[in-house]
Amino acid sequence: MMKYKRILFFALLIVFIASCNNQQQNLKIAEVVDAPLKTSINTNYISNKLPLEPNALIKLPIGTIQPENWLKVCLERQANGLMGNLGEISAWLQKNDNAWLSEDGKGAWGWEEVPYWLKGYADTAYILQDQEMIKESMVWIEAALKSQRPDGNFGPIIISDKDGTQDFWANMIMLYCLQSYYEYSGDNRVINLMTKYFKYQLSLSDEALLSKTHYWQRIRGGDNLYSVLWLYNRTGDKWLIDLAEKLHRNTAPWSKRDNTLEEIGNWKEVREGMEWPSWYANLVDWHNVNIAQAFREPAQFYQVSHKKEDLQATYDNFTIVREHFGQVPGGMFGADENARPGYDDPRQGIETCGIVEQMNSDEHLLRITGDVFWADHAEEVAFNSLPAAMTSDFKSLRYITSPNMVMNDDKNHRPGIMNDGPFIMMNPFSSRCCQHNHGQGWPYLAENLWMATPDNGLAAVIYAANTVKAKVGDGKEVSISYTSNYPFEDDLNFEVKLEEETAFPLYFRIPAWCSNASLQINNEKIKVEAESGKYVRINRVWKNGDIVKLSLPKELKVRTWEKNHNSVSVDYGPLTFSLKIGEDYITKPSDDTAIGDSKWQEGVDKDKWPSYEIQPTTPWNYGLVLDENDISNSFSIETKAWPVSNFPFTTADVPIRIKAKGKKIPTWKIDQYGLAGELKDSPVKSSEKIDDIELIPMGAARLRISSFPVIGKDGTGIEW
Repeated sequence: MMKYKRILFFALLIVFIASCNNQQQNLKIAEVVDAPLKTSINTNYISNKLPLEPNALIKLPIGTIQPENWLKVCLERQANGLMGNLGEISAWLQKNDNAWLSEDGKGAWGWEEVPYWLKGYADTAYILQDQEMIKESMVWIEAALKSQRPDGNFGPIIISDKDGTQDFWANMIMLYCLQSYYEYSGDNRVINLMTKYFKYQLSLSDEALLSKTHYWQRIRGGDNLYSVLWLYNRTGDKWLIDLAEKLHRNTAPWSKRDNTLEEIGNWKEVREGMEWPSWYANLVDWHNVNIAQAFREPAQFYQVSHKKEDLQATYDNFTIVREHFGQVPGGMFGADENARPGYDDPRQGIETCGIVEQMNSDEHLLRITGDVFWADHAEEVAFNSLPAAMTSDFKSLRYITSPNMVMNDDKNHRPGIMNDGPFIMMNPFSSRCCQHNHGQGWPYLAENLWMATPDNGLAAVIYAANTVKAKVGDGKEVSISYTSNYPFEDDLNFEVKLEEETAFPLYFRIPAWCSNASLQINNEKIKVEAESGKYVRINRVWKNGDIVKLSLPKELKVRTWEKNHNSVSVDYGPLTFSLKIGEDYITKPSDDTAIGDSKWQEGVDKDKWPSYEIQPTTPWNYGLVLDENDISNSFSIETKAWPVSNFPFTTADVPIRIKAKGKKIPTWKIDQYGLAGELKDSPVKSSEKIDDIELIPMGAARLRISSFPVIGKDGTGIEW
């Protein structure tokens, strides 16, 4: 008997020691880091070659990440919706007389529209493995590859009558398409074309490269720079660094802070009665898409220059815009279509183009810096701004979407909205740029959910359900399946699948909004104090079937926008909430409600592609009643079952709602421009009764109030 007791004792002792060792190992394997260290070079994936500044994160090839759940539904809906069928609708995509398909680079249709559309269309096709879409993509890819001329130039011939210079803007977009195709196929013709093309660009004089005669290319030269560095990392041709410096030299100076009105190239307007503010000189351009797309250029050049001031200039650009036009929720800023001093109310909006280009910029900057800030911002825009810019079936979209938007119609709202025309109508035939460009948002997000790290690991940087298959460590393949309804739930589960045990680091982003994150491996809590806005790095020998559980508890918070009349917005984790407004969809003929430069193909079935007014059916002019002593007393959170459709961005199917208290503000009305009246200072005096109101996630609200006035306490406040 004593013998068996001794055996049992030693067995328990061994288990205890093993447990202690595991706990000690956990202490060693997990640490908090600001970003992946750049002291190593990833041997599995292509990253920045010397003399470029190393990147903190590395993009994985397209197809490596397969989105699931709601993000996959977004891709499927846009494949079956406007983007997937635009080739049969848009005049710019018709194959007859199209300059992108012609041998001589000439044709009636041939500027930015084809590559804008192809960015989203082809990448969606590759991710979904949709063979029909891939086949259609190849029509345009093959034409672009075959269009190269003896001098190295390719694509449509667009020459200025003023100075005889080439417009390179449309080619910059097509290079994105060719790079994605190369990632998908490994077709070396892409490398050959880009090499010859960039030699051609290098041969041009400074006056001929990104000439000021062509407005868009000079502002957006950072896109050209991006492709040059992409090619350099694959060929190592030193002359590409010379071209990078030349492109930066001839791109609009996004670091410059003393621009004159003449140097600022966008269409300019200041509110009647105002003078131009001094801060308007701080950016070289205030067009909304230009800002979202090009503010990152100094950081891109930082990879060449190694100068911290170049990197800082991009952060400063972001701050300048938000300081003056972005004191609103949703991650974007009011610049419909150009930012105008005096027009900074939450009813000002952003182009759908601006939304998807901002997400693309965030993803670029995340790779360059590793800074969690850019991942947080990409999620803020993706969850709160992009879904509401389109109908839920992805068959129609609007040019302008605003945080406070209580009417969607075909009226002219100028000067409340900058442009003359029906710019807030849901119309599949309208808004030529956004009509073609909107499709990049969701596939690019899917491609950047995971990134490789310099130490041969992987980083989960943006969260949405997916499966990634990638090389780690010394070249072993790992598959990690991540299941969750994030951002609508707190727990994220990752299952690791390996053929053999493999050592490599895994990084998990801890969003800045989360103050109490925790991690478990195989149900054992990791002893690490996760910090907001940083990463947890877990370096261990991973086994097949290992489960990592990341918990990101959401907290309900109220943000006060002091520079926008002390209005407030309600956040729950990465989601911002809007007043639920009843939405009445009224069908209108698309050809009657399209903006002036819209063009569609002859014979298109217009009845198949209707436009929609969305009219409010419930009151919208509410201010929030808040308990100043304890904000949590002002709200109650309700959850319901996850939608069968796997698409949570509709008023009917949102799985989280917030109950709140509000009072109507009778003097807050639709104004003379047909828009929600501009905010005035809070707290607001209202003698109306207190009503129960409901808030829903901002991304699900096509009509919405997201920046709320605050009702004064005990009948006090400012009379509106």
